[in-house]
Order: sequence, then structure tokens, then C-alpha cells
Amino acid sequence: MTTPPAGIMNLKAAAARIRARLVQMSHEARAPHLGSALSCVDLLVAAYWGFLRFCPGNMDDDTRDRLILSKGHAAAALYATLAERGIIPSELLATYGRDGSSLPEQMSPGCVPGVEAATGSLGHGLPFGLGMALAGRIRGLPYRVCVVLSDGECNEGTVWEAAMFAAAQKLETLVAMVDRNGWQATGRSNDIMALDPLKEKWQAFGWHAVDVDGHDIGQLIAELCRVPAVQGKPTVLIARTVKGKGVSFMEDDNNWHYRIPNVQELAAARAELGQT
Repeated sequence: MTTPPAGIMNLKAAAARIRARLVQMSHEARAPHLGSALSCVDLLVAAYWGFLRFCPGNMDDDTRDRLILSKGHAAAALYATLAERGIIPSELLATYGRDGSSLPEQMSPGCVPGVEAATGSLGHGLPFGLGMALAGRIRGLPYRVCVVLSDGECNEGTVWEAAMFAAAQKLETLVAMVDRNGWQATGRSNDIMALDPLKEKWQAFGWHAVDVDGHDIGQLIAELCRVPAVQGKPTVLIARTVKGKGVSFMEDDNNWHYRIPNVQELAAARAELGQT
């Protein structure tokens, strides 16, 4: 599938709106993890506009494709994407992180349509998605499952146990996207655990693995729409991204893992994103 250039421009505009909303949500809720949320926006846009098959008004349909945001600390990115896609009301975003809201800082299963699992404890999203894909095969349902992971999350043994089992079961309806922004909470991912060569590691575990530009929405959609690119193999996209993407003074600055934008930073970020 090839998305026309005009369509890509529309998706880039949607991604900019989502990023502006994320900065606003972080500021108003006094909620951290903004850098991590900004880095995965293009992955979510590519999935929700160019790959996943679903009806926005019927997210309980058993045949719908599923997306699991395994990096649960970036929940705001999923909420804002669901709103932009028309799955939840945009007005709900103003309640993010507040007492009694259906949009908690860490997701709970079914808190809103489109949230499939609680993924605040890292390393569980891929096993969960693997179970969903296997259940679909057993039940004879045609859906695909897409799991978005962080690169730091690949430190977890559960990720690699799931990777081995998915390959053994030849779950070609399962696709993972690793948000390879190079950071985790306390430092550079490669300094904490020897993740590289990450693509070759996934290949050794039996997956079809592809390196992609995680901010090139057209390339992401093209690769996603090749799934299953290799018969009998799950697919993983190693998506090279920038933490804090879209806001120059946040990009590749790990302080924004926990920092919250003040009023001046909020205005500057929204202006950069064309959302004054």
C-alpha cells in the first residue's frame, strides 16, 4: 500500500496536533514522561491511519485489529491519538491524570475504547499481544496485533521469552514496533544494557526484522502493510526515533523523561508545532 503525498502531509499535520496536545496535557496534569510520549507519536499515527483495521465507533468488535502500547508510561500519546482518530472525545483529554478520570497516567484495561491492557509494568505488552494473536488463530478470527515497545523495555526477559514463543508458533499476525529513541529513565539505553545490534538480535530470535526511520510516516505505513512480509514469521520494526521529537529544546534531552513544561515552555512548544 502506498499513501499519496497529500495523505502523508495530512498525517504529519495530525502528528503535530497530537504532539501539541501532549505538551498541553503534561503541563495541565503536572505529569511526566513527555519525551517518551513525543517519540512514539509517528508510530501510532502510522498504525491508526495506515494499518489497523477497525471501526472507531465499535472498538468491541472481535474481528478488529488490536494495538497495545507496551511502553505504558507514554499513555498520553495513545489517548491523544485515540482522540485525533475519533475513537474517544477530544474533550476527555482535559481530564488526563485527574482524580476520577478515565484517562489515568498509567493505563488500566478498557479505561477508554482502544486501551487493551494495563502496561505500566514494562515488558508485559509483547507477551499480552502474543496471547491475543494466538487466541485469534485458535478462534479463527482474522485480526492482527501491533505492539509498540520502548527500547529500554527490551532489557526485560519477558520480551525475549515472548519473542521466542511467537517465532515458534509462527505468529505472522503479530507485529512489534520498537521505539528506538536511545534513552531510558536513567541514561542511554546502550550504556545500561548492550542492546545493539538490536535488529540482528530479533532476527536471531526468529523474527522478520526491519530498520526504519521512526518519524517517516510513509515508510512506517509501507512496512506495516507488508505484514506478514515473510510467511510464518512475526515482524518487528526497529524504529529509529528522537526522544522529545517535534520540540527543539526537548529533543534528545533525557531531562524530559521527568520534567514538566512551564507556561513559557508550553507556549514555545505549541508555536514550534504550529498550534498557537
